[in-house]
Amino acid sequence: MIKDRIDATDFRDAMSLLTTAVNVVTTSGATGVHGFTASAVCSVTDTPPTLLVCMNQTSRSHGYFLENKILSVNVLGAQHEQLSNAFASKLCSEERFEYGSWTQLQTGAPVLEDALVSFDCEIEQIQEVGTHSVFMCRVVAINQAESQGGTDEGLVYFNRAYSRVGQVELI
Repeated sequence: MIKDRIDATDFRDAMSLLTTAVNVVTTSGATGVHGFTASAVCSVTDTPPTLLVCMNQTSRSHGYFLENKILSVNVLGAQHEQLSNAFASKLCSEERFEYGSWTQLQTGAPVLEDALVSFDCEIEQIQEVGTHSVFMCRVVAINQAESQGGTDEGLVYFNRAYSRVGQVELI
């Protein structure tokens, strides 16, 4: 059925059927470390390497990302479901970072040591669209974790539930 106007609930229900990778996006600055779970992340271009990250403007850490102008996108593996839930919860920032082992690359934003891959970025542009900010992020460093068993599965979100997908040969 085609509608003239799309209801927000109908849109969210339809978007729940779009399979997305699960990521934890982090930042660091004078106010400490902050992060959130995100599925709205995608590649924009490889020249220069650029990612797009969407964040709700009502998120309690939104202001820190605007102020710091850096972020790291940590792509989660199947073993990270608990970590994803922690970064999507009402836990304070310090408690969230008790999950996982963290390091940093060029920008200083927290990088999950065993993420499938982490993209360390500088935020170059911010566009406000409806309820969200869209960050255009230039990738300045990449870290791909070494697999302990040679393969790993990705964590994806589909129909409001986590699923595991594929086996990726990690370098």
